Formats: sequence, C-alpha cells, structure tokens
Amino acid sequence: MYKLFSSESVTEGHPDKLSDYISDSILDACLEQDPESRVAIETAVTTHYCLLFGEITTKAVIDYKQIVKQAILDIGYTKEAYGYSVDTVEIDLKIKEQSADIALGVNKDENKSLGAGDQGLMFGYANQDTDTYLPLPIYLAHRLAERLSYVRKTELVKGLRPDGKTQVTVAYDENHKPKYIHTVVLSTQHDEFWSQKELHEAMLEHVINPVLKEYDTSKTVYQINPTGRFIIGGPHGDAGLTGRKIIVDTYGGYARHGGGAFSGKDATKVDRSAAYMARYIAKNIVASNIATECEIQIAYAIGLSEPVSFSINTFNTEKVDLDKIYEAIYVNFDLTPKGIIEMLKLNRPIYKKTAAYGHFGRDIDDFTWENTDKIEIFKKLL
Repeated sequence: MYKLFSSESVTEGHPDKLSDYISDSILDACLEQDPESRVAIETAVTTHYCLLFGEITTKAVIDYKQIVKQAILDIGYTKEAYGYSVDTVEIDLKIKEQSADIALGVNKDENKSLGAGDQGLMFGYANQDTDTYLPLPIYLAHRLAERLSYVRKTELVKGLRPDGKTQVTVAYDENHKPKYIHTVVLSTQHDEFWSQKELHEAMLEHVINPVLKEYDTSKTVYQINPTGRFIIGGPHGDAGLTGRKIIVDTYGGYARHGGGAFSGKDATKVDRSAAYMARYIAKNIVASNIATECEIQIAYAIGLSEPVSFSINTFNTEKVDLDKIYEAIYVNFDLTPKGIIEMLKLNRPIYKKTAAYGHFGRDIDDFTWENTDKIEIFKKLL
C-alpha cells in the first residue's frame, strides 16, 4: 500500500510572493550599499496599493518607492486589467529604525560577539528523494511553478497572468521511496479568451509534461484550473503579505518548521540565517551518505551568540554513531550568528533570488547553504 504526500508552491505573481520579492528587494538594496544593514521589512499588497513597513537601520540611501515599482515590473504587473499595475500603484511607507533594545542584544553579548536577533527555533532538512536532497513533492511543485512563470514571461503560452499555484502528490512505498506522481494540481491566472479545454491542453504540453517527463505519470490525475475560471488574481484577487508562505519556502510540510519567516530579514535574524545553516548541515550529512535522511534543529535566545540547543534526527538511517556526528559538527561549524554569516557569506545582496520557488534545492551559486563542500568531514566518520 502506498502512502500519499502533497506539497504546494506558488508563482512569483502570487500576492504573498510579490510581497516577499518586494521585501527582499529592499533588503538587497540596503546590503549593496551597507553590508551591516539591519533590516526587518514587511510588505502588504492589495488592489492598486502597497504598504512598506518595518524597521531598517542602514547607512544606505534608498529610494524605497522606486525599488517597489521595479519589483512589481520584474514580476509582470504591467496592465491595468490585472487590477495591479506598476503605473498606478499607490505606495505608503511606514519605516523606522531597529528598536534600541533589540539592537543592544544583537550588537554584542558578554563575549563581544554578534548576538541572535531573537529567540526561536529553526529546522533544516535533507533526504535522498532528489539530486538536490529536497523531498520530491515540494521539489516538483517548485519546478512546475517556475516553469509556469517561464512560459508566461517568454510568451511560449500567450495570455497568462502573473498569479499561479501548483501542488504535487507523490505516492511513496513502505520504504519511504517515491514511486509515482499521484496528482498534479495547477491553477494559472489567465486572460478572458481562454477556454477551459484549451488551457488544460496548453498547460499539459508546455508546463507539466516538460517538468514531469522523467517521472512515472501513468496513474497521474491532473486538476488544471479546477474552478474553471481564474481571471481575477494577484493582489486584486487576494491581499498579500510578506512571510505568509513559510511552508512553500522550506520543505512543503515534509519536515518541521520553527515558525519564523525569511523574506525581508537580514542575516542577524536567525529565523533566516540559522535555518540556512541547518539546511547546510543536513544536506552535507545526507550527501556524504552517512545517513539517508536528516533533520537539524537549532534554538537561540535573543542577545546570546551561542545556541541554547542543537539536535540531530537521522530517523534511524545513520551509518555511524550519532555522537560522532555531533562532535564533527561542533568542531567544524560555528553556529553563532557571526559564524553563520561568515561561513555562508550572508551579508551580500542575494536575497530577492530566494523569494520565489524555494530557498532550498536550487542550483544557484549565491545559495551557499546548498553547497556540499563539507561532505568529506562526514565521510571520514564511516
């Protein structure tokens, strides 16, 4: 008997992802001029409106409204018919500096080091479902969403609008190995001329089949625009907010999540940086083949540099003693905020690339936490 598991993704034109992209575009602009910028910026969008709010302490000189407009243009909200357009959007700014109390804890702890920007717990995960060490359902959901945006922007399929969602259900056997694609759900915003039948055929030919061609789809059920109509979408159809797609951003529900969002936050916020480090460690453990599955948890207290806890769960797939894995991590990985920032080079303007299609499982040079350059550390334990 097969076990079914589903994960979803959304396109960059989804209102929550538009918000994430705007927030990360602001972060990048700050880091480009001032790598020590402290940024916690949120974005809210709705019909013809954008609110940028939060805390920023930086030496950078930023034209916030221009960055917002460029982000909207990048994603493709360029027509009045969409209910959201770069030419008519009203932008409000409610930005202040970082709280002095928070800054006091972050700037230094008793060891004169960088303290964690908040308390909290972060998870990282990897398994051997895919070559990227990401679970297959979320990996395929992202690739479908990415492909959907590609065919829209290149006009390989004409008459598509920026908003869209995907969902993939994978059938796993009793050994937790993926066997076949059970269900694909794809919803794309579109112009009025499309019929349901023609859109279904276009999505199969140009989006779904190219992504799933290497997988068993002999039993796959396709649900394409299941409501039958998706013309009104984006911020006009549903308000968007930064940080509301945390499961899309990580492991699609296949692994645990600490609850903290990523976008719009600089690397002193361990919600983001420690989650990247946890993924980095888990991926290198699984890539070294000392375990076939690994989940890392790290927890912090605000103002303190050292984690208050660290744990490894290999789900009984480890091939060496867990104590040896713990020791290798303590010796080779600095889990302080400063250590994480330096090891992963997180003070660079690299973040708007992360805003859609997942922070993990993507082959992008700037995504240092996806490197498998530490596998020899773990292979030596065998």
